[in-house]
Amino acid sequence: MNNQQPLATQHCQPRKGKEHALDQAAIATLLPQLPGWKVATDGKSLVKDFRFDDFHRTLGFINAVGFMANHEDHHPDIEAGYGHCQLLWSTHDVGGLSLNDFICAARVEALLER
Repeated sequence: MNNQQPLATQHCQPRKGKEHALDQAAIATLLPQLPGWKVATDGKSLVKDFRFDDFHRTLGFINAVGFMANHEDHHPDIEAGYGHCQLLWSTHDVGGLSLNDFICAARVEALLER
């Protein structure tokens, strides 16, 4: 894990196998870097709800996330409706959370700062 470089400036790497799953200590270290993000009750995904003024802004956010996710080749589950969107990041190939999930969540936060 690269703790020297901010998460939002890192890029996803192929991660397959349980050896890439983060343990609870690593998750506890990384999670404070992502305000508002939580580990889902199943312990296998990062989740955050986003609110917007209207559907147009919600859809713009989803499109920006989709563009970034395609670039990183790591894709979230997305649930959306008028004025709201929920993102869930997990790494199915490791059976839980990997560094890629935290990188992408940080990149979402960077999108919102622009």
